[in-house]
Formats: sequence, C-alpha cells, structure tokens
Amino acid sequence: MIVPRKRKHIMFWIFGGLILALLRLGVSGSQSLNDVQWLPCPFVDEKVHINEEGHTETKYINREAVLQFGNVGDKPLHPTITFLVTASKVDMRRYLEGSEDTLNCEIRRYSTGGIVMRWPTAGAQDNDVWFTCTIRHTQGLFVTTTFLRHTTAAPAQGEVDFLEWKIVNDRDLLTTSAAMVVLTRTPSVEVGFLKEPNLHCQFAVDHKLPNATVEWRLQKHGERSRIFSYSSRTGKSEGSGVAVKAIAAGNASYKLPPTKKHSEGTYICSVMVPPLYGSHDIPLSLSEQPRVAINVGSTLSMILGKDQKLICDAEGYYPLDVNIEWYREASGGSPTPSFLKNVLYSSHRLHQDGTYSLSAFFYLQPSLEDSGYKYTCRVSHKSLLMPIRKSFYLIVTEPDSTLWYITVFGFIIAMLVILCYMLPQFLKGRKAANKRF
Repeated sequence: MIVPRKRKHIMFWIFGGLILALLRLGVSGSQSLNDVQWLPCPFVDEKVHINEEGHTETKYINREAVLQFGNVGDKPLHPTITFLVTASKVDMRRYLEGSEDTLNCEIRRYSTGGIVMRWPTAGAQDNDVWFTCTIRHTQGLFVTTTFLRHTTAAPAQGEVDFLEWKIVNDRDLLTTSAAMVVLTRTPSVEVGFLKEPNLHCQFAVDHKLPNATVEWRLQKHGERSRIFSYSSRTGKSEGSGVAVKAIAAGNASYKLPPTKKHSEGTYICSVMVPPLYGSHDIPLSLSEQPRVAINVGSTLSMILGKDQKLICDAEGYYPLDVNIEWYREASGGSPTPSFLKNVLYSSHRLHQDGTYSLSAFFYLQPSLEDSGYKYTCRVSHKSLLMPIRKSFYLIVTEPDSTLWYITVFGFIIAMLVILCYMLPQFLKGRKAANKRF
C-alpha cells in the first residue's frame, strides 16, 4: 500500500524525535552536542521573479530538511532534503550548548550580492552555492550563523544568484562544508545604569589570515552610527570598546562604557570575509527596579474623627511605566481585596541619572469598622519578577473620655480661680465708687 505524502512526513518526524530521544539516553544519560549526528533544520527556500512593474518579488517556502554531520560520500539518514556538513576547520557543533530539544535550526539561501570569487580553500569553485544555517537557543543562550559552501557537480553556467538559484529537490543530498561561523552569546542584554556590559561576538573562518573586516554599529530611532571598525588588510581601527589584538583569535566582543539612558539601542556586530557577510543584532535595554516606601510604620493608630494623608513612593525606576495601587483587606487576608478609588497621583519626576519617581496618595478618615484592616501599596514594574508590597494595619479608637473630663474640670477650676481673684477687686472698686458719691 502506498502511504500518502503527508503521512510520510508525520512518520518521519515522529521517527526523528524517537531517534533524538534515544541519542540523548546514554551511559551518562546525556549526549554531547559535539557528537550529534543530525538535527531537524527546516529549509526556507526562495522563489524570486520580476513582476510586471520590473520589481523583484520573493516568495518564501518552508521545506522539511535535515542538517547531517559526516563525511563526503555518506548516505542521508532520512528521506528528505539533507545538508551534509563535512569536516572542516570550522566545526559548528563546538559552539552549541544545551540539548537538541533546546535548539531552533533554520537553513536559508545566501546571495553573495554579485561578488564572484573563489573561496580560498581546496576544492572551492568560483560559483559555489552558499547557504546559511542559523541555530538559536530557545532560552536565549546564543545565536550562531554558519555559512555552508556547496560545490555543484557540474560547473555553473553564468552567474548563480537569487534570480537563478540552484534547484533543490525534495530528497536531494547537498554536500557542504562550514566556511565561516559568526555567533553571539548575548542575543539580548538588559542591565542597569552605570554598568559596563560585554556584548559577545565571535567568529571563525576555515583558513588562515582571512581578509576580515569587523564593525560594530548602534541603531536607534531608525538611524545607524558606526562605533567601531577594524580591517585586517590595513591593520587600522576606528573607535574603541573592542580589543584589537583579540580579533585575530576571532573575539570581536564589544565592552560598553558605563551605561546611560542614551546607551539603549540595537548593537550590530558584523564580520565580512568576502564574499561573505555575517552579522548579529543585540538589543540592549536599561532597567532599574523601584525603591518603594510608605510614610507610616507597620501599624497606624488613629482617633475617630481624625484624618491622615497616606503616601506610597516609588523611586529610582526605569523605564517610565510603573503601576501603583492601594488596596485593603480584612485581617488574615482576603481572596478579593478591595482597591481604593480615591487615590491621587503625582506627576512623574525625572532625576539627573535618568530614573523616575512617582507617588500615590489618599486621605484616610476611618470609622470604627475600619479598625483591623490591612492597607497595602502594590507597585508593578517591568524590572520586577513580582510586585513590591508595603503594608500597614489600621487601629481606630474613640476619643478618650477621661481626658475630656479632665479638660472640663480644669476649665471650671481655672474659672473659679479667676473669679476668686477678680471678685474681691470688683467689690472693692464698687465700695470706693460709692464713698465718692
């Protein structure tokens, strides 16, 4: 019975998954990626044509494929498009970390942009076909891009480029070798102010003394500016942040000066070894956690009829967006706390270091029924894994009647003392007045 095509594909991937699982189970319970034999790696093919208006249009086609490691002449392990990566001085597997199920692999065609030149290694031809293999770690540990060189069986006639791509059939085996790899172990960076992060960028080439150009650019607000460049051909460099001596060993990492607000943006590390150009974008964002405080202690005692202003301050946070809420709940906790609606907010205050502050406050005039409630200020910000909470318990008491009696009694005594002193003087004055008349 002939199995339908879709069922074949499903069976292939199920079988592949079982093989991967078995490979991961060894004597030690795991397998080094240096010895991995193959990886599922979809091939994003391209179909390019010129439309009626003379513009180039590209249609992307996702195709099943496998990245297989071995030697020239090896047979494909699976009935699908196979990119056989043979031994070279660049072993892309040594830059991988984690396990196979944490890797996302993708293969694409690569155009040299019209540059026709022979790659300086044995067996290379003027019109070799190029592919890129990008492997990303699902948890953001690294991104690698490897340039795979494929020499066709028959010499190409004319220029082989995106308008005349080499046709790849569904079960083709393409024997390739890794010519260059560019990687970063900091695919994205989030740091605080006044830090000096190191943006990792590394490359390797399969031949000695390559004509390499290394550049770092910063992209922000739609504009790119070059912050470092180096050419091995001239030996000259511009800018700072990269150890020039380390470039010869493939280390092109960039160290930022103490970070400020203007340090945010996308940093682009690029390595050019003609006709290849590889780059990685590294977005850098700043983040500072807020410091939260309320203007009362853990317990607030109030007398019935009095009021008080309660303030919650969030200070020193970045970026701007922050959320401050006041709510209350009965003693012992409540599954549905009651959020206060009479909360007022200050304007955002910008500090010299680029961070912000905000206050949320309300006026509390409690009743006796409010006594025992727990009042909480909750602050949420993108820099926090969980909101910060600051709370106090409210105790409300009636005015002290003893004090009231003391006050009244004191007033009466004071009046009596005044009368006792003033009355004789008044009577004496009256007698003196009568004697005159």
